[in-house]
Amino acid sequence: MTSPIPDNYKYLLIEVKQRIRSAQYEALRAVNRELIALYWDIGKLIVSQQQGTSWGKSVVEQLAKDLRTEFPGISGFSAANLWRMRLFYSTYANQEKLAPLAREIGWTHNVVILEKCKDDLERELYLRMTRKFGWTKNVLVHQIENQTYEKTLLNQTNFDRALSEDIRNQAKLAVKDEYTFDFLELSDRHSERQLEQAILSRVEPFLREMGGMFTFIGSQYRLEISDQEYFIDLLLYHRRLKCLVAVELKIGDFLPEYVGKMQFYLAVLDDQVRLAEENPAIGIILCKSKDRLIVEYALRESNKPIGVATYQIVSTVPQELKDQLPAPEQVAKLMEGLE
Repeated sequence: MTSPIPDNYKYLLIEVKQRIRSAQYEALRAVNRELIALYWDIGKLIVSQQQGTSWGKSVVEQLAKDLRTEFPGISGFSAANLWRMRLFYSTYANQEKLAPLAREIGWTHNVVILEKCKDDLERELYLRMTRKFGWTKNVLVHQIENQTYEKTLLNQTNFDRALSEDIRNQAKLAVKDEYTFDFLELSDRHSERQLEQAILSRVEPFLREMGGMFTFIGSQYRLEISDQEYFIDLLLYHRRLKCLVAVELKIGDFLPEYVGKMQFYLAVLDDQVRLAEENPAIGIILCKSKDRLIVEYALRESNKPIGVATYQIVSTVPQELKDQLPAPEQVAKLMEGLE
């Protein structure tokens, strides 16, 4: 007769499954490290053999042919991929900061970053974010095509004054200048309620577009002060920053009075909702459009950490804003927040 399954068996099953998944993940990481190391070495050999010689396209094509003949069951040795290995090595060979990062993400992710990013600072941001957030290839492509690099560096916040130095850079990297909500299927003419309802129906892609480290707490989050009720459009939590994030949705232009309202919400959250071990709450005012100078003045005297961003259904960063990107040394310092 079969013995009955004890009640606490489910906990054993949970632990064993977690251990198996952990082992599978570590095995995949080990395989990826070996594959990247192999491609690095092949790229290095091609570069070293080409130096001082006239080796060109025909030699690489012959090498690809011979490797496919010798290893018929192994993919990845096409001529195009061998050229990518060469590019991979030559791009990062003298980059002590970037080379270790490139070894920690998948080969297809590396190829996307190599082919789509223009300079080392842009590559660094996507390398770090891919490693940190575990982006799939499709998510990475989406982030690059939506110009996350530019939109992150152009963001408007008062975090330099309103947050402590230990979380300042991380917080600045958590707020973009513009968000693309092309998954909401909204027309250009919509109400704030329609925008909120559309977001609630697509919470997962919304959180992904917000940056990947947010969790959803609630909509129309209720605050009660002196027998009066107030409602925050969306309340999120940032796992890395360990703080509440209040999001206000506005379908028109940014107005300075929005900052005062957000300061009020953040003060109440910090006093009534925030846990002792959490950092101060952050606010994001999300508008259809904004005047950057008006935002700058509105945030100047605010003592609560607030960012002002815009949202678009389809968007690009205008050239005049690209010209306002921070200096390279400022970008490098900012990305320390992605450690």
